[in-house]
Amino acid sequence: MRVIGLDPGLRRTGWGVIDADGARLSHVANGIVQSTAELTTAERLVELHEGINAVLAEYRPDQAAVEETLVNKNAQSTLKLGVARGVALLVPALGGLPVVEYLPMIVKKAVVGTGHAEKEQVTMMVGRLLPGVEIRNADSADALAVAICHAHHAGSTSRWGGAASGGSDTRALAISASGNGQVPGQAAADETPARQPAGGRAVPRKGRRR
Repeated sequence: MRVIGLDPGLRRTGWGVIDADGARLSHVANGIVQSTAELTTAERLVELHEGINAVLAEYRPDQAAVEETLVNKNAQSTLKLGVARGVALLVPALGGLPVVEYLPMIVKKAVVGTGHAEKEQVTMMVGRLLPGVEIRNADSADALAVAICHAHHAGSTSRWGGAASGGSDTRALAISASGNGQVPGQAAADETPARQPAGGRAVPRKGRRR
């Protein structure tokens, strides 16, 4: 299974692609899609749309995971994050991919083991879970963390006989880094419900555009 993780932002949207083969994870690519600050918001969203679409066309992931944006004290910043999030959800959905969202706390718990981890800790643990990875920047590190979170979540629900993209048994589980590119096979004792799209289901898969 190939997963793309997206960390939405109007200025920069981080992306990270990994392959998950059972419990083993391997890095494929990571980077950012950047918009031009001098352009209008609409034009910047077009840039994000085209950039994410190009990444999907090149790496052809099977599923997409997006970090859910939280409300900021600055209303303007929240609005900018919101529109970028919309593009991050829309583009893979238009490509026919199942799309799932995860709260930042869930992602941190999955990768580091605590939902209150610092960004530096997340980056370090991503490096341990994906040996040999060269992380471009903090945004792509966050995107890789989202992809890792989803890969483990999907693998866990598969082991329980549930669908990776929905159902009452879906959970995002904490994992620990072993440093060998593997996700432990046993679920952690502390389980936290995963944040799903409306209705608890991923966006239906349609014909994928190649």
